[in-house]
Amino acid sequence: MTNVTVSQIASAKEMRAFVRFNYELYKECPYAVPDLLEDTLEVLDARCNPAFCFCEAAFFLARRDGRIVGRVAAIINTRANECWNRQEVRFGWIDFIDDLEVSRALLDAVEQWGRKKGMTRIVGPLGFTDLDPEGMLIEGFDQLSTLCTIYNYPYYPQHLAQLGFEKETGWVERKVFIPRGEHEANNAKYFRVAQIAQQRYGFRVRHFNSKKEIKKGGYVQKLLGVVNRAYAELYGYSALDENQMDWYADRFLMLIDRRFLSVVENAEGEIIGVGVCIPSLSRAVQKAKGKLFPFGWWYIARELWFKRKHQILDMLLVGVLPEYQDKGANALFFADMIPNGISGGYEWAETHPQLEDNKASQMQWKNLDCVIHKRRAVFCKAL
Repeated sequence: MTNVTVSQIASAKEMRAFVRFNYELYKECPYAVPDLLEDTLEVLDARCNPAFCFCEAAFFLARRDGRIVGRVAAIINTRANECWNRQEVRFGWIDFIDDLEVSRALLDAVEQWGRKKGMTRIVGPLGFTDLDPEGMLIEGFDQLSTLCTIYNYPYYPQHLAQLGFEKETGWVERKVFIPRGEHEANNAKYFRVAQIAQQRYGFRVRHFNSKKEIKKGGYVQKLLGVVNRAYAELYGYSALDENQMDWYADRFLMLIDRRFLSVVENAEGEIIGVGVCIPSLSRAVQKAKGKLFPFGWWYIARELWFKRKHQILDMLLVGVLPEYQDKGANALFFADMIPNGISGGYEWAETHPQLEDNKASQMQWKNLDCVIHKRRAVFCKAL
C-alpha cells in the first residue's frame, strides 16, 4: 500500500516548487546541473512560451506525507503529431526519488491525461520542441552535465524498464579534445577540406563585429531557419515558426560568444550552415544554485564576459542545409573554431546530443580526437 498522491499544479507557488524540486533532488550530486529557475519558469509559462500555440501541457507533483517526492510534465505537441502522423503524449521535466511507486504514480498521471486527450502512446522524456532538453541519460552518470541537457540518476531508466517502457531512439554525446601537437586535425585535415570547399564552391565563414550587428541583421532567426531545414527529418522534430524564432533569438543572443559563432555562407551570400559554441556554464549554474537572483547572475556573467581560463566548450548546435552536407561545409566550422579553441586554452568541447543512427552526423567527428562519454534515450509505451 502506498501513500503517494499526485496532483496537477494549480498555482504559481506550486510551479516554483515544481522547478526547484530538481535542484533539491540533485544538490549533493557533483555531476548534475540544476534547472535555471527563472529560465525554466518562462519556458513552462503559456503566457511566455510561443510553443503553447500548438502545444497543450499539464504539470504534476507527487507527494508523500505532504513532502514533494517527484514531478513530471505532460505535453501534447499537435504540430509534431500531425507531421509524424502520431497520437503521442510526451512526458518531460521528470524527476523522482528512488521509489517505484512514485515513478509509477507520476507516469500514470501522464497516461491518464493523454488518454483523455485521445492519445495512443506515451513517449519521453521530451520537451515542447527539440530546443528543450530531451532524452534520459543511460550512460555517463559520472560525467558533468550541461546547461542544455538532462542529468538523471542511474535508477531512472531502471524504473522505466520495470514500468513496461521500451527504448524508442537514442543519442550520443562526445568529448572532443582540442587538437594539440601532431594530431591529424592539427596537421591541416579540416583546414585542407575547408580550403577545397572555399575554392570549389565559394563557401566562406561570416564573422560578426558585435552582438548588435547580429541582432540588427536578424541573424539568429536566419540561423534557426537553417536549423529548421537541417533537422526536418530528425526524430520528432517540429519546425519553429516565426514567433518561436523571435523568442529564442532574445534568449540565445545573451549566450553567444562571437568567437565561437561560425556562420557558413555560399557564393551568393546565403546562409547554408551554422555552428554555435559557448564556454561551459555548468559550474557557474551549480554555484548559482540554479537561480539568477539575487547573486547567481554574477557566476554566469563571469563565465560569459570576463577573460577567464576555461576548460570546456559546449556545442549548442551544428546544422548544415541538406544539399550542402556532402560538400565540406562542416569542415569550415572546425577550421574556424579549432584555432579559437587552442588560443582560448580549452581542453575539450562537449557536443550536443546527436541521434545514434544519424550516420552523416556521426561521421563528422572521425578525424578528431574524441570519445563517446554519454548516451541517452527516449522511451515509449502504448496506452
